[in-house]
Amino acid sequence: MSCLFASEASKCIFVLFLPVKFLSQCAETSRCQCSLAFIFSGTEAIDEQAAQEEAEDKLRECIDNTMDKSAKTRQNALESLKLAFSSKILTDFLVERRLTVTDCLERCLKKGKAEEQAIAATVATLFLIQLGSCKEGEDVFKTLKSVLFNIVNDKSASLASRHSCATSIGMCCYIAADEVEDLAFCLTCLESIFSASYKKGDGSVPSHSPQTQAFHCSALQCWSVLLAICPHSKIQKSGLTAHSLVSHVLSQSDSVTLRIATGEAIALLFELAREIDEEFLYEDSDHLCEKLKALATDSNKYRAKTDRRKQRSIFRDVIHSIEDGECPEETIKFGVECLYIDSWVRRRTYDAFKEVLGSGVRHHLQNNELLRDIFDLGPPLVLDATTIRANKISRFERHMYNSAAFKARTKARNKVRDKRADVL
Repeated sequence: MSCLFASEASKCIFVLFLPVKFLSQCAETSRCQCSLAFIFSGTEAIDEQAAQEEAEDKLRECIDNTMDKSAKTRQNALESLKLAFSSKILTDFLVERRLTVTDCLERCLKKGKAEEQAIAATVATLFLIQLGSCKEGEDVFKTLKSVLFNIVNDKSASLASRHSCATSIGMCCYIAADEVEDLAFCLTCLESIFSASYKKGDGSVPSHSPQTQAFHCSALQCWSVLLAICPHSKIQKSGLTAHSLVSHVLSQSDSVTLRIATGEAIALLFELAREIDEEFLYEDSDHLCEKLKALATDSNKYRAKTDRRKQRSIFRDVIHSIEDGECPEETIKFGVECLYIDSWVRRRTYDAFKEVLGSGVRHHLQNNELLRDIFDLGPPLVLDATTIRANKISRFERHMYNSAAFKARTKARNKVRDKRADVL
């Protein structure tokens, strides 16, 4: 012990008697390091600014290429704009060029072929998500609205372009419609699309291709989104549509996706009706619940196993919602925040934006003021690197969590697989 203290004391004495020149050199070194850190931070800021300028130059080039004579060049430019609009926040850049971008999209929708029209309609939706529900967004919607309606109602147009334009009508109306007449017109247009899946006058079920069924399903989903922002009088009038959905689509359609969309739309209608009147009662609720329970226990072998499983799960949730007024809850994590899905309205709205934005939906939830306003998330958070690093789970912690979850899942499945479980 004495030797240890002696060695420590010698170290202290050595430090105390260091030459003044050496200490001044150390201080100079620390000052140099601070200067270098300042220079590097300044260099990083310059690099970031240069990268942003380069990205804006590429966007300008893509916008110019949408006016090119070559259809392939226009299509590639639209694909690049689609990727940029879905993965970044470019509001300030686009507000300054909204007239140019609007004119380019209108030209592509009018003169382009099927694939170009489909991509242009999606870019138009992303464009309005970037602009938000401001005066500029309203002007863009008014300009493109008639072109989108013409393509949707043109039965000679391809189903891909009509599908994309129907989605664009619903989403753009949700974001930028400033008049009730526009909202009512869009609802009527979308309802005229999916009502083609209703039973015919002689009671027979119409036969449609998978592409047509997907088109009808998209129109129904967009109709549900718009219904969530309708005045109460319009929601009360939608009872006829709800009855038609139950009678004609719910158990008659051979499309699992369309049946699921119908079930979710009915649950959303019940939720909205109960917000208007807490004692709301559906006249034919017994018949409706009977159909829902049949779909929640469907075991027809001619349907794919994954389709049957998904259908049963969704319709169990729909039954709970209609009978008990409960909606399945879900938590969406993005960055250091969470979005709670606790109603059919929020669920349908989130799914609609997720379908358009794809993998960029989390980035937009973090930074896009429109989405944060829709989901009541408040202004975008300003986080420094330290806060982000502190809230990020380490690789080791993630590995331990996955291992524990895997073991728990294996034990649960083994109990079910054990034949003795049937006897017990």
